[in-house]
Amino acid sequence: MLPLERLQEAQRLIADTLLPAPMLLDHVLSERLGRQVWLKGELFQRTGSFKPRGGLHWVRTASRQELAGGLGAVSAGNHALGLAWAAGQAGIPVTIVMPENASQFKVEGSRELGAEVILHGDINEAWELMHRLVNERGLTLVHPYDDERIIAGQGTVGLEILEQAPEATAILCPVGGGGLIAGIGSATAALRPGLALFGVEPSGAASMAQAWAQGEPSRLEKVATCAKSLGAAIVGEHTYPICRETVRALVQVDDAAIARAMHHLLYQTKLMAEPGAAVGVAALLEQTVTLPASGDVVVVITGGNMSREELAPFL
Repeated sequence: MLPLERLQEAQRLIADTLLPAPMLLDHVLSERLGRQVWLKGELFQRTGSFKPRGGLHWVRTASRQELAGGLGAVSAGNHALGLAWAAGQAGIPVTIVMPENASQFKVEGSRELGAEVILHGDINEAWELMHRLVNERGLTLVHPYDDERIIAGQGTVGLEILEQAPEATAILCPVGGGGLIAGIGSATAALRPGLALFGVEPSGAASMAQAWAQGEPSRLEKVATCAKSLGAAIVGEHTYPICRETVRALVQVDDAAIARAMHHLLYQTKLMAEPGAAVGVAALLEQTVTLPASGDVVVVITGGNMSREELAPFL
């Protein structure tokens, strides 16, 4: 796992620009579970997700040589928005390759922030194109999750949770490639090792569960989920071992459960969270997690970037 000092340094480096995201009490879930359930509102962060934390930390710790040729990334959307915004703060050009089925809302948002966005194939084909562009254009690749500087930036979410929820005994965190949960896991293991950290994946993109089963990251042949922000086909060489060491259990939820969680968030908590952000709530609603006997529960609501058309099926 990453040293605590590295997470704290990341927090110091971004604190002048990115304020802590609020913690909101979910009254309905709290009454149902008989304990306080807090929602960590990363959808209120800059660009609508937790991703600017890692992006800004990466840019502010980059060398001149790394920045000289511009940056490149592959993203289903939120990393594109976060990195485009962070690079824009420093006047650095960014090229993003996104799968053709990426959210149009996130595509347009990334372009408005100054990024060159190329739509290409599925997530695996998007990665193939980016590797070619890195060689052809001299770009520096900023991985959306498998980079220690990105993980450290995302770990500031964990530091904030521990400050904001001193009575928490469990955290539920969405898992795509594993950058966020690896950062949170590094924070909790150092500061509150008895806390139970649970990873929640969409059943159609359970790449971390596959890595756990096989003992190493391996690529999914197919990704099929409404939670596109969690559609990483393979977890990271850095994120996998940290997750394996710090996460108590992984659970999966299907698209129907995610839809029910979306409905709950919209109508009970008044939050317009995107599908990938709703998986932790889905796990609680479906009772797929064995929680500690007592204490508060924190669910990370990772983002809220959706168009009206993307939101419509969940109304």
